[in-house]
Amino acid sequence: MTLLTRRSLALLPALAPFLSIGSAHAAALNPAAVTFKLPDQIQWTPPSPAGSQASVLVGDPTKEGLYLVLTKWLAGNHFSHPHFHPHDRFITVLKGTWWVGSGTKYDPDDTVPMPAGTFVTHYGQQVHFDGAKDEDAVLLIVGEGPGTSTPAEVK
Repeated sequence: MTLLTRRSLALLPALAPFLSIGSAHAAALNPAAVTFKLPDQIQWTPPSPAGSQASVLVGDPTKEGLYLVLTKWLAGNHFSHPHFHPHDRFITVLKGTWWVGSGTKYDPDDTVPMPAGTFVTHYGQQVHFDGAKDEDAVLLIVGEGPGTSTPAEVK
């Protein structure tokens, strides 16, 4: 055995803790410091008549204050009708393609695709409509409550 090999072998016990970090068991987290929900623990509402589901992550969109909501638009040409919200809302497309239109005329064919990774701002008091076409779209919506929705469709 060469001197280099013997030295390398002698260092292995000292390096073992660093080499095993990837295979170490998960540590317990202090719930006073960190809480989390795994994807299968997120509770979704039943699908709405418009074809969307929601899960409130933080806050309460019906009350004043910050809220974060996951919204899932289900595939199959499901869309909201033209509406507006009182405050700005900040939306990140997490999965799928979300389709967005603006104005008071409801026309899902006149929408723009927003693929996963896109960041969108819906400005308060401005009319828009949105939904999903061929695939589910999952969004993270951040806003200031109350996050009411006022219909604005031209009939």
